[in-house]
Amino acid sequence: MSKHAVSLSRNFLVSLVAVLLGNGIYFLIMPHLPPAAQHRSYRLFPDLGLLIDFWICLVIYGVIGFLIRPAARNSRTEQRR
Repeated sequence: MSKHAVSLSRNFLVSLVAVLLGNGIYFLIMPHLPPAAQHRSYRLFPDLGLLIDFWICLVIYGVIGFLIRPAARNSRTEQRR
């Protein structure tokens, strides 16, 4: 498998995990949020709930990326030696 394919599949897996965890966390805390921050599927335009859900997913993506990248940098540095 080429480096590009490995990188693409790693990015996909990180994104998938971030979205699944983020949505799970949001739907667990949604009943405890104020009504304005809860997602309403019958609205035409995005509501505050979708923005909160997106933010949670984005934070999880950043945390996973932060935890994975230092290991990837160290392995690349060791390969150059």
